[in-house]
Amino acid sequence: MGRIVVTEFVSLDGVMEDPGGAEDFQHGGWSFQTNRGAEGDKFKLDEALDADALLLGRVTYDGFADAWPSREGDFADKFNSMPKYVVSSTLEQPEWSNSTVLKGDVVEEVSTLRQQRAGDIVVHGSAQLVQTLLQHDLVDELRLMVFPVVLGTGKHLFGPTSDAKRLRLADSKTVGDGVAILIYQPAGEEPTPSNAG
Repeated sequence: MGRIVVTEFVSLDGVMEDPGGAEDFQHGGWSFQTNRGAEGDKFKLDEALDADALLLGRVTYDGFADAWPSREGDFADKFNSMPKYVVSSTLEQPEWSNSTVLKGDVVEEVSTLRQQRAGDIVVHGSAQLVQTLLQHDLVDELRLMVFPVVLGTGKHLFGPTSDAKRLRLADSKTVGDGVAILIYQPAGEEPTPSNAG
């Protein structure tokens, strides 16, 4: 059985919108304003290389599909070659290589995907999808790269849930200029090895 791993860049006040600056957000590109250092870069590369597949919402998928096919290097090669699943009710013909559209009920589709695949199925960005996965206890690991900035506005990672979701801090470290890597797993589960070091 696969694991659903959510990985996010977030500000100190929980904003995850447009860390790379590709959208029309007033603070777009905020993650580039703090150096995450060689250790932070290695964490993201190892995460990509260790992933078995990507699971993305439509907006994040479109952004990635526009950006990654033209790039080169180990990170880009892995992103471009591995299986990708996009949750969308409107996308008909995904053009990014090895992409599959999940059109049905999100919870059922992701539960089935989790049963069918081994290894880490990694979710980047995709706020609405992540909130749905958290609500239905489908997140096996939550990796936050928390940047020391308060943005004050923007789309937040966490939304309302029907009940409290207890998590356990499985690993943590600080990289670069004060960027915290925090790895959480559902409380009560046995720890699983992570690549945070």
